[in-house]
Amino acid sequence: MGQTKKVEFQAEVKQLMDIVIHSLYSQKEIFLRELISNASDALDKRRFLGITDEAVREEDLFIKLIPNEKERTLTIKDNGIGMTEEEVMDNIGTIAKSGTKAFLANMKENADKPELIGQFGVGFYSSFIVADKVSLKTKKAGTDNAILWESSGDGSYSLTDTDKEEAGTEITLHLREADGEDEHNMDDYVKEYQLRSLVKKYSDFVTYPIKMDVKEEVKSEDDKEDDKEKKDEEKAYITKEETLNSMKALWTRPKSEIKEEEYNEFYKQISHDFTDPMDTIHFSAEGTIEYQSLLYIPSKRPFDLMYRDGKRGLSLYVKQVFIMADCEKIMPEYLRFVKGLVDSADLSLNVSRELLQEDRQITVIKKRLTKKVLDTLSSLKKNDKEKYLKFWAEFGEVLKEGLAMDQANAEELKDLMFFHSSAAAELTSLEDYVTRMPEDQKEIYYITGDSVSAVENSPLLEAFKEKGYEVLYLVDNVDEFMLQGLQNYKEKNLKSVNKGDVDLKSDDEKKADEAKEKENKDKYSSMLESMQKILDEDIKEVRLSNRLKSSAVCLVSDENGMTPQMEQMFASMGQEMPKNKRILEVNPEHAVIELLGGIFSANKEDVRIKDFSTLLHNQALLAEGLPIANPVEFAQKISELMVTANK
Repeated sequence: MGQTKKVEFQAEVKQLMDIVIHSLYSQKEIFLRELISNASDALDKRRFLGITDEAVREEDLFIKLIPNEKERTLTIKDNGIGMTEEEVMDNIGTIAKSGTKAFLANMKENADKPELIGQFGVGFYSSFIVADKVSLKTKKAGTDNAILWESSGDGSYSLTDTDKEEAGTEITLHLREADGEDEHNMDDYVKEYQLRSLVKKYSDFVTYPIKMDVKEEVKSEDDKEDDKEKKDEEKAYITKEETLNSMKALWTRPKSEIKEEEYNEFYKQISHDFTDPMDTIHFSAEGTIEYQSLLYIPSKRPFDLMYRDGKRGLSLYVKQVFIMADCEKIMPEYLRFVKGLVDSADLSLNVSRELLQEDRQITVIKKRLTKKVLDTLSSLKKNDKEKYLKFWAEFGEVLKEGLAMDQANAEELKDLMFFHSSAAAELTSLEDYVTRMPEDQKEIYYITGDSVSAVENSPLLEAFKEKGYEVLYLVDNVDEFMLQGLQNYKEKNLKSVNKGDVDLKSDDEKKADEAKEKENKDKYSSMLESMQKILDEDIKEVRLSNRLKSSAVCLVSDENGMTPQMEQMFASMGQEMPKNKRILEVNPEHAVIELLGGIFSANKEDVRIKDFSTLLHNQALLAEGLPIANPVEFAQKISELMVTANK
C-alpha cells in the first residue's frame, strides 16, 4: 500500500450524497443494476479498444458478484478498461459537470420523484443507499498502477496507491444495518438466491457473463430421507462458478418471443432511467444493407436534453460487438431524445467517428431510422392522441427543430406539430386549425411571444378576434427557428401577426372604409411624423393601424424584420445583432390618439406631445411584456397625467 491522501468531494456531490443516502431511489435494489451497467460499459470500452490495441485486449471479459455473508459485504468485479487516479477523481469525485446544478435544482422541485436520479447519470452513488462504506479498487488496462478509492459518504474520500494483479475495477459495498422499511433486509443483498433473482430481473441481457460462486450440496448414493434434517454445517458442499444471466442480445430475438417487461428492463439498463419507456421500436432491415435496431421513446425528458454538451445518439454495434456509445451520426439532432442501439453486419469493426461522417451505409441507416421513428409518432398521434400529447409535452420543443433541419421529412413533421391557439382550450394541430378556418380566411395566422399569457391578450390580436380568425400561439424558444421550415401547410401560407401590415378587410369593407381612412391619414399624418422624430432612436416608423380595435398602440416588426423573440434567440447563442427598430402602430379611433391629435392641432410645440409619444411607446412595450428604458420616468409621467385629469 502506498501513501493515502484525503480529498473533499465537490460541493454539489456532498448535497447529492445526502439525497442518495436518504433513499433517493424508491427501490433500494436498483443499486445492483446501476453498478452492473457501469461494469458492462467498462467492458464495452475495453473490447472496443482491444480491437486495435493488443496492450488492452482481453478475450475473457466478465462481471463477477462476490457476496460475503460473514463480513456483510458485496463486491462487484469486472475486468474492463479500469481507471487511472485522475479518471477516478473526475468520474467519482465530481458529477457530470454541465448537469450538476440542474440536477440539484430539479431534485428540490421534485422531492417526491425518486426516479429522477436515473435521468442524471449518477448511478454509482446508488451504492450508498445500501452501503455505509464503499471501496473501489481499479487498474487501467495497459498500465501498471492501481488505485484504491474509499468513502463512507461523509463528504470526503481517500485515495491510496495499491496493488492489483488484473486490470479492471472491483467495488466492495459494506452493507448498512437493515432499516426495516425495505422489501428486503440489507442482508438479502449477500444471499445467493436474492442476487440471482436481481440479476435475472434487471440485467439478464447484459452481453457479458455475470458470474457468481455458488455452493452446491454433495450427496452420496446412500443419502437417506432423514438427511434432510441435517444442520447446514453438517452437510458437504462444493463451490462452482455459475453464470447468472442469459447474455442473449435482446435485439436479436424475434419480437414475438419478447415480453414487454423484458423490453422495459433492457431500456432501463442502457439508459439508466428509472421509468418505463413510452414506446418501443424493434425491427430488422434486410436488403442491400442489413441491420437490427432496438429504439425507445422515453416517457420523460432527460435533464441534458437542451444542453449543447448533453449525451445523445444511439449505441452502435457491429455483429454484436460494441463499437461506440452516443453515436450521433445515425439519428438526426432533433430526434436526440430517442434511446437504443443499432447492430449492423455490414460495417467494419474498425469504424471510427471520423469515418462515420462519410460512410454511405450510415447515411442510409440514419434515413431509415428517422422514417421509422416519425412513422411511429404519426401512428401514436392517430391512434392514441392523449398519449401523443404526453410525448409532446416532454419532447415537442425538440421535434420542432426538425422543420428547420430536415426538409426531406418536412411534410410528415408538420402533421406532428401541436400549438396553443386563440380558438382552442387544448393544443391544436395544423390539420385541425385548417379544418376550422372560415371560408374567407386565406392564411394561417400566428403570433410569437414568451408565453401564452403574454400573447393571448396582445393588442395585435384584436382585429383577428373581431373577424373570427384563429391565431396560433408560438411561445417556445425554438419557434422562430422552426418557422424557417414552416412557411405553409396544405397550400395555406403562414402569416405572422407580429410582422408587416395586416389587411383583413374584404373588398366591400375596403370600399366602405375608403373615405374614413383618407380622412384619418389627412388628419394625423403630420402628428405621426412628429412622433416619429421624437421616437426616432427606437422606432423605425409610426403609422395608422388596421389591426387595433380597442387598444391605442402596438409594436410590429417589418415583414422581413426580427421579432423580439428572434433577437433573444440570437442573443442566447452569443451572437450580437444590430439594434432592431420596430414600427409603432396607432389606433386612430382611440380616445387617447384623438386627444393627442387635438393637442397637436392646437400647438405643434406643446411639450405634452413628447410626453404622450414616449408614454404610448412604453405602453406598447409593456403590452408585449418587454422592459422599458426608464421605468421611474414612466411612473412619474403617469402620476402627472392622473393629477392633471382631476383638475
